[in-house]
Amino acid sequence: MESATAAPGQSGEYAEESGMIRDASQRIRIARTRGELGTILVHEVQQYSLFDLQIIGGRLYNEIEKLPSPYREAIRPYFNKQLFGKHHELLALHRRGAFLAMDTPLTDPETFQKFCDMLPEGCFAYNDAGERNPYFRNPKNQLFYYLIAAFSMFVLDEPGHPVGMPFPGGFKVEQRGSDYYCLIRDKEKDVFSSICNFCPAKQTEES
Repeated sequence: MESATAAPGQSGEYAEESGMIRDASQRIRIARTRGELGTILVHEVQQYSLFDLQIIGGRLYNEIEKLPSPYREAIRPYFNKQLFGKHHELLALHRRGAFLAMDTPLTDPETFQKFCDMLPEGCFAYNDAGERNPYFRNPKNQLFYYLIAAFSMFVLDEPGHPVGMPFPGGFKVEQRGSDYYCLIRDKEKDVFSSICNFCPAKQTEES
């Protein structure tokens, strides 16, 4: 539905990035199988230069450093695995030709389409008003985060956050057999841009 109000980034500092994000969301939404989506995601992440990846890594480091110790130390490897570990896995599967054999339909195409609908605005939802580094503020960094999350959640059918990842309060993402559980799964519903809203993990019942 068209809106009379300009979308985030439609004009101003990040107008070019806004167009790139909208185009990317349109390209990935045409995927119907896990392999098709994996192949499209490879193409999208390959548009990021080494400098872009260094900026994304620097931004991640900066965000982790803001967390209190010892939670900061506990969660650091999981954030790295969530972003750069999955980035490596995505490229490795592509090089092996694994996506050519993934001809099964997306498990939850309706949720996937909602995820694609969220991307154009979600990439601008990050609160970076206090961030001095202009490279860190670039919304295409957030797009990279979402592209990797799409690989985890819709190609691998895994949670957006890695198994074992700790959350404040002592909660963790769990795997029980072939199912995944997360206590905060349904607690992010008011945050439209949260990947938890599209995650295949099931809500853990509070004890």
